[in-house]
Amino acid sequence: MGEAATASQEAEQDDQRRLAAAAEASQEAEQDDEQGRLAAALDAINSLISASFSASLFPLKWQLIRDRFNRLHAGLADITVDIAGEAHEDDDDDEAFSSLLRGVAESVREARDELVPRSQGRHYGGGKLRLRSDLDVMASTLDAYVSRLDEVCASGALTRARALVVPRPRAGTGAGRDDVRFYVRDLFARLRVGGAEMQRDAAAALNELLRDDEIKPVVRVVVSDSVVVADGIGVLIGLLESPDARVQEEALDAVSVILGFNDAYKGDFVLGGVIAPAIRVLDAGGAGAPAKERAARLLGKLTENSDNAWAVAAHGGVTALVNACSDHRTSACELVCAACRVLRSLVAVDEIRKYAVGEARAVPVLVSLLQQGAAAADEAAQIQAMELLAAIATAGDGSSREAVVQEGALESLVRVLDPGVQRSSKAREAALRAIDALCLSNSTDAVFLRRVLFFLRNGDVALQHRALKTAHRLCQASEEGKKAMGDAGFMPELVGIVQAAKSLETREMAAEALCALVSVHRNRRRFVQDDRNVAQILQLLALGPDEEKTSPAKRFLLSTLMHVTDSSSGRRKIMSSEHVRNLEKLAETNVSDAKKIVKKLGGSKLRNIFHGIWSL
Repeated sequence: MGEAATASQEAEQDDQRRLAAAAEASQEAEQDDEQGRLAAALDAINSLISASFSASLFPLKWQLIRDRFNRLHAGLADITVDIAGEAHEDDDDDEAFSSLLRGVAESVREARDELVPRSQGRHYGGGKLRLRSDLDVMASTLDAYVSRLDEVCASGALTRARALVVPRPRAGTGAGRDDVRFYVRDLFARLRVGGAEMQRDAAAALNELLRDDEIKPVVRVVVSDSVVVADGIGVLIGLLESPDARVQEEALDAVSVILGFNDAYKGDFVLGGVIAPAIRVLDAGGAGAPAKERAARLLGKLTENSDNAWAVAAHGGVTALVNACSDHRTSACELVCAACRVLRSLVAVDEIRKYAVGEARAVPVLVSLLQQGAAAADEAAQIQAMELLAAIATAGDGSSREAVVQEGALESLVRVLDPGVQRSSKAREAALRAIDALCLSNSTDAVFLRRVLFFLRNGDVALQHRALKTAHRLCQASEEGKKAMGDAGFMPELVGIVQAAKSLETREMAAEALCALVSVHRNRRRFVQDDRNVAQILQLLALGPDEEKTSPAKRFLLSTLMHVTDSSSGRRKIMSSEHVRNLEKLAETNVSDAKKIVKKLGGSKLRNIFHGIWSL
């Protein structure tokens, strides 16, 4: 009996093994069949998306349908079916996924065989209203499929695949436009449906591709493809709302790079709604400095030449930008610089400038920024603040300029010019430009004049030229200002610049400023007292081999001599100079101003007497 029982047990175990093997084979066949249906669904979706571009009626609705199919494709392509796993014993989940695949396949067939032909304009199949209704129904059906796919995945019946990664096309490997387009669309699909980690990786890969100089020409062509643009704009704008800071940063970078490809994309992104989320990133308390900086740079690209200024202002952008500058103690220098550049574009619009100066209180924020230390890390932000103050001061009816002066901006700008404080030439140039923009009529401040004169003598080429422009503007101001400049010692320095400068523009500017100063009686008396001044001007009247006898600089020098001849001592200095012959030569060639000066010197008889003396 024992042997019989043992044989019975062995037979029973053999039956169990055969049943288990059969069940396992059935499960494998079922899983293979499920994977086959999944692959067929993916191929059908691809085919339908390609065919849908031939639909000419209701293009926006077809774009929505393509977007839904793309989301389904991305979600299904990222799935591995795992029916045999112990954790997935619920037949209802398996049936839900199978039902989902059948539904997707049916929708693909309906769209490809019925809706696309009806949308090609040949026949409406019930009319346009019926076609539009059918397209709306299709879009709603696909939305339901997307939701069901998320529910099935959440149930555990399916697992997300991690193995399929499309390799990035590279120059030198024969990668063509189709390869790049496929790769870009795959990245957008991952950005659309992926989790935070997948989105970070896909956004970083997209930026890497966009910045690849070797393959950039192909990327530009692909990005300009209407399909890619329409697909990608909404995806990238949506990522600006991501709670993940890295995703936000990568998305902001990608939008900025694409905008750099072609200005025409500005309108596409603005219509897509990029401005509002970019401002929210900039104004969000929890956003990091890198994301805020990228948001400000993006707004800078969108508002170049004051484009889209009203759209930024309407979404609270002015206040957000001023707040970024007001937090300069904690904000990164790059963020403050980017915010100031955007504000410079915005204040070109009168109403926005008035709001920035009045309600947003931008001027005291900028003045406070100037009063910080002169550390190299802060100086770039201070330069941008000075240029923004100059832009505010030069625009409008003068009320903005008065607001800038009343807030103490001038005093802060003059402190930047202090030679005893370590500052770069660029910072001092920016300060002089901002002071020039204030167009002060009262230029008698001795400290300011001394500092302008210092850089006129000691600055590098760029700073010296900037100081000369400031001196030139000051010479066109009040009589008191001209007297103060004469007392400060500007006239000999201007003569030296006319003599030494190689640039025609520089010589002309210095000569004009000198003429303006000498027109004042007190300055003229001081000028004549130094014999070298008159002699140098006469020497500068000499004609070079290729020089025009009536160049602008020479005309101003002759006008200066005309002022000098108003006094007897000035006339004596001219006649006693060894270079007076240069003046005579100009008079002999019928230069009218030279002839007038010679006439004031005493006429031809006196000239002949001196000529006889000089010839001995």
